[in-house]
Amino acid sequence: MSFRAFIAIDVEEPSVLDRISELQAILAGTKASLKLVERENIHITLWFLGNITPRTAEQINKCLEAVKTGPFVVELTGVGAFPSPGRPRVIWVGVGRGSDELKAIYEELKPCLRRLGFRPDPKGFTPHVTVARVKFKTPELVKAIMENSAMNFGSFRAEEIRLKKSVLTPRGPVYSTVSSVRLGET
Repeated sequence: MSFRAFIAIDVEEPSVLDRISELQAILAGTKASLKLVERENIHITLWFLGNITPRTAEQINKCLEAVKTGPFVVELTGVGAFPSPGRPRVIWVGVGRGSDELKAIYEELKPCLRRLGFRPDPKGFTPHVTVARVKFKTPELVKAIMENSAMNFGSFRAEEIRLKKSVLTPRGPVYSTVSSVRLGET
């Protein structure tokens, strides 16, 4: 039975999650219609895979095990929106320190995942953490994104990459870890 999946690094550092919650409270106070990402779902997506089978999951896990990058520090800093702060559909927190390592992992995964039939994102890979999806914007929301564009969220140590399962429910997605590989242990 197939399932929706993606490869990610989870953000689990409580102090970083607290700062993201502070930002989300500011965004929610703008009267915009938003779907905030739940605290337990905060992550950096390395690759969205779509629907995969358990057999493919095993092959993907081998790709994860082949990653040579060791543990590293990720600093979350800056706030922005796709496609732009003036027309926000997705509000994100950026990655400062650790961005090069995340890009290196993505590049390491690319040949292995390509062999399995997965195509890289045509827009390229930009490390970020999605914190909200915008259903309806307000001028206050645009102002809040601009005013917090330099906000710093602190840092955490990235030690694992995970294959995640995503189950869509009426209340939002529920993520679970299918497999986890410690960085630098190959």
